[in-house]
Amino acid sequence: MEKQPHIKGETTPLLDEELCYRAVTARDARFDGRFFTCVRSTGIYCRPVCPAPTPGRKQCVFVSSAAAAEAAGFRSCLRCRPEAAPGAPAWTGTQATVTRALRLIEAGALDHEDIETFAARLGLGGRHLRRLFVTQLGATPQAVAANRRLLTAKQLLTETQLPMADIAHAAGYRSLRRFNGAIRSAYGNSPGALRKANAPARDEDGSIALRLGYRAPYDFPRLLAYLAARAIPGVEAVSGERYMRSFRLGEAAGLIEASDDPSRRSLAIRIHMLRGPLPLRMVVARLKRLFDLDADPDAIGQALAGDDLTGPRLATAPGLRIPGAFDGHELAIRAILGQQVSVKDATTLAGRLAATHGETLEGADGPVTLLFPDPATLARGDLSGLGLTGARMKTIAALSAAEADGRIDLSVDGAAGTGPDETIARLKELPGIGDWTAQYIALRALGEPDAFPAGDLVLRKIAGNGTPVSDAAMLARAAHWRPWRGYAAMALWQIPDPFQKEDAA
Repeated sequence: MEKQPHIKGETTPLLDEELCYRAVTARDARFDGRFFTCVRSTGIYCRPVCPAPTPGRKQCVFVSSAAAAEAAGFRSCLRCRPEAAPGAPAWTGTQATVTRALRLIEAGALDHEDIETFAARLGLGGRHLRRLFVTQLGATPQAVAANRRLLTAKQLLTETQLPMADIAHAAGYRSLRRFNGAIRSAYGNSPGALRKANAPARDEDGSIALRLGYRAPYDFPRLLAYLAARAIPGVEAVSGERYMRSFRLGEAAGLIEASDDPSRRSLAIRIHMLRGPLPLRMVVARLKRLFDLDADPDAIGQALAGDDLTGPRLATAPGLRIPGAFDGHELAIRAILGQQVSVKDATTLAGRLAATHGETLEGADGPVTLLFPDPATLARGDLSGLGLTGARMKTIAALSAAEADGRIDLSVDGAAGTGPDETIARLKELPGIGDWTAQYIALRALGEPDAFPAGDLVLRKIAGNGTPVSDAAMLARAAHWRPWRGYAAMALWQIPDPFQKEDAA
């Protein structure tokens, strides 16, 4: 008889197995992505929502990550497709260092550097980082990276018609041979056979279609409306229920479209590559940040439900997300342009900046035809004649120069040696960037859920029932919202108080 995979004790951290089994029996979608079920009798691991018959309790072992299941020798289910599960909330139950490491791994950092170099970027040694990962996730950083490569490859095989060599590159494999070996080892079949068995639909226009899962409820219309009001002309556009934008990552550039499919609890993504190879893992990592796909609405809602300011708002509008950023540099410039002017005026200024200093994206048509100017371009560019004040021009140039020379990194896939607090401090050292702007950038560009602009006038007025409280009083009022102060701020900014005819904002 074939030897069944064995789960070591270290691969099941912090899980209540009886609770997990009840969730599997009920196929409870609230637990999707929080843990995975390893079935001893089949050697397969599944999501809690898998439609297959529920295995007996003694056959099930529960792990907190797909990487832990793979590392123990289990292979992913072809029915529930673990690669489509929503990501585990990065900041729930993990140390800040692990959070930053996960974001870098998601973007492909360990595809091209060894563990010691990777750990050094986080200010740690390799052994210590491994211990943190095993404690928090039940798998080493290398195992997490290998799992992400494998599941990305499987998703591309079963959902697209990309050539095998392109899939291998997009998933992060260094060679086609390693890609073929990984697929055969995990699924007992060749990539071609795996694709044939799942028969992906052909994309007639050459685009790549993917699905990115999330936990319901998800208030996509509210998030889309927020993005629509701030969309940079030529770079972003919102049409109906669809978001569109351009992107540039290294030598690659193209267009992205995103729309919601609530029936499948996922966003439908379509990527049009216009030049260079597809840097898929970077694109996916940035889309998850932009649309806040790893958020846990139940945990956030429960934490903020008992508060008289946030509770009633979230009760009427569940599923709030923080509108993030695909490009941290772009978001930071947009935040600077928005200082002390209306949202509409800031959008107009951002459009002028993109039209003057951005790059025309060859092959693009429709409302999105521009690439936003990179830091080096804005650091040395002439910003006069755009309607900016001298102070704004000085701030944009200073921030862009700091990004260009590496003093500040706002990219989801950039250096992780500086955490949010240090990045905020470095931003505030620049001329024209105070605490409000730095916190806002941390909230949206860095994805820091506890970032909080305590000096915001709207928040202070709401807290004081129309009369602004002090910054210190606002911070004290917000203390019990931690670690979700960013979500509390978004709730107060965006959702009217249901008990008042007119919100203080």
